[in-house]
Amino acid sequence: MNKQELIQKLQDIEWQDFEVKEARAEIPKNVWETVSAFSNTSGGWIIFGVSKRGKEYEILGVDNPEKIEQDFLSILRGEKFNRKITAKPKKYTFAQKTVLGFHIPSVYSKDKPVYYNSPSNTFIRTGSGDQRATKEEIDAMYRNSSFDKKDEQLTSFSCDDLDQDTLDRYRTYLKTVEPTHRYNNVSAKKMLELMQVVVKGKVTVGGVLAFGTSKAVNQVISDFRIEYLEVSGTSFADASDRYEYRMPIQKNLYEYYFSLLDKLLKHINIPFRLKNFSRDENPPQIIAIREALVNLLMHTDYFSNAKPRIRVLSDRIEFFNPGSLPKDIKFILKEEFSMPRNNVIARIFRTIKLSENIGSGFYKMFSGWMSYYAKKPVVEGDFDYYKIIFYLERKMLEGGENVPEKSQKSTRKVPEKYQKIINIIKENPQISRKELALKLGETEETVQSRLRKLVKESFIYRVGPDKGGHWEIK
Repeated sequence: MNKQELIQKLQDIEWQDFEVKEARAEIPKNVWETVSAFSNTSGGWIIFGVSKRGKEYEILGVDNPEKIEQDFLSILRGEKFNRKITAKPKKYTFAQKTVLGFHIPSVYSKDKPVYYNSPSNTFIRTGSGDQRATKEEIDAMYRNSSFDKKDEQLTSFSCDDLDQDTLDRYRTYLKTVEPTHRYNNVSAKKMLELMQVVVKGKVTVGGVLAFGTSKAVNQVISDFRIEYLEVSGTSFADASDRYEYRMPIQKNLYEYYFSLLDKLLKHINIPFRLKNFSRDENPPQIIAIREALVNLLMHTDYFSNAKPRIRVLSDRIEFFNPGSLPKDIKFILKEEFSMPRNNVIARIFRTIKLSENIGSGFYKMFSGWMSYYAKKPVVEGDFDYYKIIFYLERKMLEGGENVPEKSQKSTRKVPEKYQKIINIIKENPQISRKELALKLGETEETVQSRLRKLVKESFIYRVGPDKGGHWEIK
């Protein structure tokens, strides 16, 4: 912060990232609350040598700036705080009066909470003031501090406690989208061990949440659910009913993914566009909403009292994630930063190509959505949650007209060459790939490619193994 920026702040009344202290002869005792608060929230500047009287600031200066500066920085790196704090000092001169500024950075989630003397002296910044954190808020910080390990903890469950239908569907999906993947050549149990979903015979917390039976999942999370609501208005207040649709509880995260995606796609416009001489069923705005869904599953704090929630309103779609982002969204977008809260769950979805291994998910959300819709997604939140809002206002075409809407039926219409496969499957769900090829007069490789496309777009899915299983239409 340069001198002009300091003067600008002194002309305002309240700043969330700015606090002044007189500190003429000594360090004021209440400054430690502000250090804790800035560290635990978004960081900010502490200014010594300025007095606030009502709405007015008065520059008093610091009598012995060198000593005050050294004493303050030494304490921040000493034993008073549970974390060493590296503050950035700066000196300002106003009519021969010295004012000291110290920038207190926000620490990583894994280093929170920051407190002095004891955990009860944990503070957070709300508005322009410091507030003592509640027990629930401190607990949330501790969960965040180890968020990249929680779902790796072992449970008492074994592979027998996982839902066999879910595992069969997962393996079929993997064979369809990644036919050469090495996991296709091993047993389901070995695959789970290689993915570290199962360690030393025990299933991890993330493994249970993703693949477990309802009984097993609810023993890990007693009130397991992802809330999905469709509201016929811009809020509950202006809707004729509180909600038009509320999704029933699914047994695990893998089942939730496909059920939620199927519902969300009904609210995203997919205009006709060719790609490689075929209709493009996977445009950027669909990729954006899919990334947001996987992001919610990978980053939610499932042990929070709050529940992950998706609300579809008339003008927007909201994804609410209990648990904070590991870094500011600007940094995440700039550096493609990736630190999933739930590493096991992330690995499960990345294996089947539903999420990227690098931190490009947020970039895809923003760029994909902006390719078709008018407003950039908005990310907001605090230390214990974040929310991503996708606005449904469409871009304007040349001439000032909106991008035309298409009916829901047309947005999910299956091209004829794929519809033939679906029609045959309706008649005979147990039909093999070879039999499909004979009926269609196509090669098995062509049929396999089309089946892979239908599975990827959630039109069909496989229940059971290749031999003895059957197809189902969503």
